Amino acid sequence: MAVRAERERLRAMSFKRSDCALACTLDVIGDKWTLLIVRDLLLGCSSYSEFLEAGEGIPTNILARRLWRLEQAGLVEKRRSHGRRQRFEYSLTGVGRRLAPVVGALVEWGRTQISGTRRRARKG
Repeated sequence: MAVRAERERLRAMSFKRSDCALACTLDVIGDKWTLLIVRDLLLGCSSYSEFLEAGEGIPTNILARRLWRLEQAGLVEKRRSHGRRQRFEYSLTGVGRRLAPVVGALVEWGRTQISGTRRRARKG
């Protein structure tokens, strides 16, 4: 039921520029940073600082905006971290986790077609 509600939230968003599924998908995840954030979430990152340490050099204002957009689109959940300070943890929703094969296919394409690339290791 939760995945269905998340899917409905995506459908209701007003980002659509056409009825083309690819165009609508790119409106949600097609910028320079979003799939890298999804990759990091799939690999076990959950804190803001872990995303900043990932290596691509995402600016803090862009990271905050992309996490917010992913949350609004129903792909990411944000919850308070356990501890003294006001920190948050991020995780993929069911809909967000469905991007795993897409990210995997892009990784494999890059690994086999672009010399000097590698698969990023899982956190931990």
